[in-house]
Amino acid sequence: MSNDAVSPCSHEPAWVRHAIAWHVFPLGAVGAEPLRPDGDPGNPSSPAGMVAAEHRLLRLVPWLDHLVSLGANVLQLGPVLDSMSHGYDTVDYLRVDPRLGTEEDLVTLIDEAHARGVKVMLDGVFNHTGIAHPAFARLAQEGPGCASAGMYRLSWPGGEEAWAPGTAPEYERFEGQDWLPALNHASPEVADLVAGVMEHWCERGVDGWRLDAAYAVDPVFWRSVLPRVRARFPQVYVYGEVIHGDYAGVVAASGMDAVTQYELRQAVWHSLADANFFELDWTLRRHAEMLKHVVAWTFVGNHDTTRIASVLGDRRLLGHALALLFLLPGTPAVYYGDEVGLEAVKEDRLGGDDAIRPPLPAVPWGKDAPGAPVRHLHAELIALRRRLPWLHDAVFERLHLDNRLLSVALRPREGAGAAEGAAAESVVLALSLEEHEAWLPTGGRHERLSSAHDAPLPRPERDGVVLPPLGWAVLA
Repeated sequence: MSNDAVSPCSHEPAWVRHAIAWHVFPLGAVGAEPLRPDGDPGNPSSPAGMVAAEHRLLRLVPWLDHLVSLGANVLQLGPVLDSMSHGYDTVDYLRVDPRLGTEEDLVTLIDEAHARGVKVMLDGVFNHTGIAHPAFARLAQEGPGCASAGMYRLSWPGGEEAWAPGTAPEYERFEGQDWLPALNHASPEVADLVAGVMEHWCERGVDGWRLDAAYAVDPVFWRSVLPRVRARFPQVYVYGEVIHGDYAGVVAASGMDAVTQYELRQAVWHSLADANFFELDWTLRRHAEMLKHVVAWTFVGNHDTTRIASVLGDRRLLGHALALLFLLPGTPAVYYGDEVGLEAVKEDRLGGDDAIRPPLPAVPWGKDAPGAPVRHLHAELIALRRRLPWLHDAVFERLHLDNRLLSVALRPREGAGAAEGAAAESVVLALSLEEHEAWLPTGGRHERLSSAHDAPLPRPERDGVVLPPLGWAVLA
C-alpha cells in the first residue's frame, strides 16, 4: 500500500499542495429561481435584467469569512455562467447567469476572496451546451452550412442535401437529455471556444477550473486547450470530473492536474455504513498506486451526491469519514453545509437535486448555531492538515485490518517532510466500528492529535491504543 516515489505532481501549481476547498453551488446557495427569466440581462427593464439587479452572488461575500474560519483557502464555485436552469445547460459562456447577477458581481467576489488569501475556481461545462445556446439554436434556420454546425455531433434528416430551412438536425445528447446537445471535441472551433472561455475568466482572476463531465470527453481534447491556457496563466489548476476508470490514465492523456476521486468517496461511506473495512482497504491500495502519478481531488460529498451525514445512516460515524477525508492524501474539499452536518438525499427525479443544493442563511452560522460540534471538528482536522502539509501526497501503509477495525500509518513522501518542516514524522489514523472498547496497534504512537469530541480519549496500551466504542483517533 506504500510508495516512496518522488511526488507525482511536480507540474501541479505550488499552491495546490496547501489547498483545502469549500465547494458551494451558487444557484442553490443564493436561492435563485429554478429557470432563467426571459430577456437580455443588459436591459434593466427585461425580466432577466430585473433579476440580475438583485446581485444575489454578492450574498456569498460574507461567507468567505466562514470559509476562512474553517481553515479552507479555496472557494470552488458550481456553475455561474448564463444557463437555462440548473447551470449545466449553458447559453452564454462569457456572461454571468442573471439569476446570480453580473460580471461585476463575480469579479467583486473574486477580489474579496483574494483579499482573504482565498483562491477561486469555476465549474467549466464544456462537454455540452444548453439547447438554447445561439450556436445550436441557429442550426435549424441556417442548416449544414451554418458556421457552428461543426461544433456539435449532428446528422441531418435525409442527408445535408435534403435540408430545408426550419429542419432541425438530429444530435447527440449528453446522457440522453434533449436540452443538452453534446459538443464535437474533434472540432478546432470547440477547442478555440473552450480555451477562449477559460482565458477570459482567468483574466478576471479565476485561479482554477473543475471540468464538468470530463469522463464524457476524449482526454486528448484537453491537449489542444490546456497548454494555451497555461501559457498565459501558468498557476491555473485544472481537475476533471471522472467517476471511475483509469484515473491516472485520464490525467496522463489529458494534461489535467487531477481528477475527482469518486472511488474513494464511495469506499469511505460504504465501508463505514456496512462495517466492512476490507472494501476501504482495497480502494486505498488503488489510491496508493494512483499516487505514483496524480494527487486526486478528494471529498465525501458534493452537489451530485446524498449528504455524507445522511448516507452513513449513523451520525456517530461522521467523525470517521471526516478523519479519512483530511488525513488521506489528496486535495480535500468540503461541500457547503456538510461542515454543520446537514442531511439531504439526492433523488432520481426532476428537482431531485434541490435538497442537496439548499439556500444558505442570510448570515453565516455562528459558533453556537446548530451543527456547531461538526463545524468545530472540521476546523480541528483542517488545522491538523495545515500542520502536516505533507499529507497531500503522503505514503501510507496498513497496520491492522478486519471488518470493524483499521489502523493506517502515514508519513511524508521522500524529501517532502524535511522540505516542509514536518511537525510529525508520521501519524496513525485508528478507526473502530465496534460497539465496545477495542485495541488497535499504532506502532507505539500514543500522542493524541485528534479524536471524537463526545467520547473518552484513546487509552495507550502496549504498542497501540484502546479506542472507545465507535471511536477514532489520530496519533503521533
